[in-house]
Amino acid sequence: MQQLNLFIRKALIGGVLIILPIAIIGLVFQWAFYFVTDLIQPLTDYTQAQYGLPELVADGIVILIILAVCFVVGTVVSTGIGKWLHSHFDKYLVRLAPGYRIVKEIVSQVFGDAKDSPFAKGEVVRVQLFGEHCETTVTALVTAKHEDGTVTIFMPTGPNPTSGNIYHLPEKLVTYYPEATVERMMKSIIACGAGSDTLFTR
Repeated sequence: MQQLNLFIRKALIGGVLIILPIAIIGLVFQWAFYFVTDLIQPLTDYTQAQYGLPELVADGIVILIILAVCFVVGTVVSTGIGKWLHSHFDKYLVRLAPGYRIVKEIVSQVFGDAKDSPFAKGEVVRVQLFGEHCETTVTALVTAKHEDGTVTIFMPTGPNPTSGNIYHLPEKLVTYYPEATVERMMKSIIACGAGSDTLFTR
């Protein structure tokens, strides 16, 4: 009887371990699908009203149109005039929406196209945030260095690195890791610290 109970328990746990991750992934895709369709709903409604299409077909057409627009915009900003217009547009948008810059940098890091990003020029560090006598360190990025010997760091929070805290502290509390890239750091932040073992190897 005990062996039967053990067999049933193992079989049940084994089934849960296989089915639950699949169900969670399905829920994530479902959430992403509804999130996107909610964003484009006004365009979908307009397309349905104009052409009498089923909602799913209208969603697909709108998504294809958005992708085409992204392609065209990307092509335009790769030209000299496009870069000039984009830089001027960015300046005005930063004034109107203060959070735009950090969101743009994070998106650039996630999609691996951040050569012109100020973050790409930053240095990945571990910081003794609570003083040199405390062994606890945090992952951060040096964003500025000052003549008085202090540095400014940005400490992103995981798994959402678009938010975080800015600190100004003595450089002696900062340990630099020249081999660590900002892209790998951001991926580690998004993964709640996973990958830190390879990020901070010397």
